[in-house]
Amino acid sequence: MFRKILVANRGEIALRVIRACKELDVKTVAVYSEADVDSMHVQLADEAICIGAPPSDQSYLKINRIISAAEIANVDAIHPGYGFLSENPEFAEICASCKIKFIGPPAEVIALMGDKNQARATARRLGVPITPGSDGIVKDEKEAREVARQIGYPVMIKATAGGGGRGMRPVFNEATLVSSFQAARTEAEKCFGCGDVYMEKLVLNPHHVEFQIVADEHGNVVHLGERDCSMQRRNQKIIEESPSPLLTPGLRERMGEASVKLAREIGYQNCGTIEYLVDNQENFYFMEMNTRIQVEHPITEEVFGCDLIKEQIRIAAGCELSEHVRVLHPRGHSIECRINAEDPYRNFAPSPGRITMFYAPGGRGVRVDTHVFTGYEVPPNYDSMIAKLIVTGATRDIAIRRMIRALNEFYIEGIKTIIPFQVDILRSPEFQRGEYDITWVEKFLASQSVGAPGSGPRI
Repeated sequence: MFRKILVANRGEIALRVIRACKELDVKTVAVYSEADVDSMHVQLADEAICIGAPPSDQSYLKINRIISAAEIANVDAIHPGYGFLSENPEFAEICASCKIKFIGPPAEVIALMGDKNQARATARRLGVPITPGSDGIVKDEKEAREVARQIGYPVMIKATAGGGGRGMRPVFNEATLVSSFQAARTEAEKCFGCGDVYMEKLVLNPHHVEFQIVADEHGNVVHLGERDCSMQRRNQKIIEESPSPLLTPGLRERMGEASVKLAREIGYQNCGTIEYLVDNQENFYFMEMNTRIQVEHPITEEVFGCDLIKEQIRIAAGCELSEHVRVLHPRGHSIECRINAEDPYRNFAPSPGRITMFYAPGGRGVRVDTHVFTGYEVPPNYDSMIAKLIVTGATRDIAIRRMIRALNEFYIEGIKTIIPFQVDILRSPEFQRGEYDITWVEKFLASQSVGAPGSGPRI
């Protein structure tokens, strides 16, 4: 086992990693920007090193500063969390050259699956279903028109690098193709430093379902079921649940087998997620692979009774998969709400500022992963998520009712959050019946009276 790990991230995931390390009796080093000097992960780590100014490109994305901090602190390994440098193959390669273990898959696997065009080609070669699309990068507008005419509208333009919905544009007719193509390339270049895009057939009204993969360097590869991430607004997830209300046992088995086969064939190690689009006819299509831990990993932990962060660390240290992980069976139903500092009645505008009161819900089956507290200053420089509320119940109906109860116990004052909007979603008959897809949130928003107070707690 490692002696000391540097956590190359911030917020709740940094705190989550630090807590896992403490349970493994591993020392921790936090890195932080000037905006995060009072953050909880800085307070709870054994050591903390400031690496720069608040903007990410001057701190958390500065590879040289993170490596310098790792060398100063004399660490054995670096855990990248999610976002920032977690899927950067150059960072993983530099860690290896400095004799520091990168807690994640090998750099070459990150590079292979990080390029969505190559990832699709790999999935196609292994017989995993993919949506029809371009054979590679679409070089210009002329080629974009040819591809769109060949596969038929609607189509989706996607950046080959990055994620989080950036560099993506749906196109429903030729009139908007050129402007969407240019917008996708511009956004991709700005966000990822690479403007390359590819195109694929747009699957209308699908579910977004992802399978959790865990693999060690000894050839053990398992999947820990699926998470349904279809509750999205502008490709940003709001609510996730496990298991998916859409999947039948047969479909789950087929998707699980395809996921394990793909991970095994590419030599995957550590935790990762394979994402699919699934239609109502039980057709599934490979979308991408995230070569890191996911924001929504806690619902898998609750359903399967495991600790994925500790498993990541054990795998990176050369251990085989824990025996209980190799033979896990799901139990119950779990839901996660991402608590974002946004105003749902002002078009989800960011709401940074000081939290004057923070009271988290509790009780049976309730878990809160957060780094904030009363008096915490939410900075404007980073993602707006300030907490994750996870509830688990014996059935989906129990979990929904428990989540509504927990959201109504969640008091956050001084800033706005999306809690009232999430309560409205959970109370909707369509969600309670499991009758939703990735377009549902936008339709639900259009049907609501913007500015009307929701049924949630005080904000």
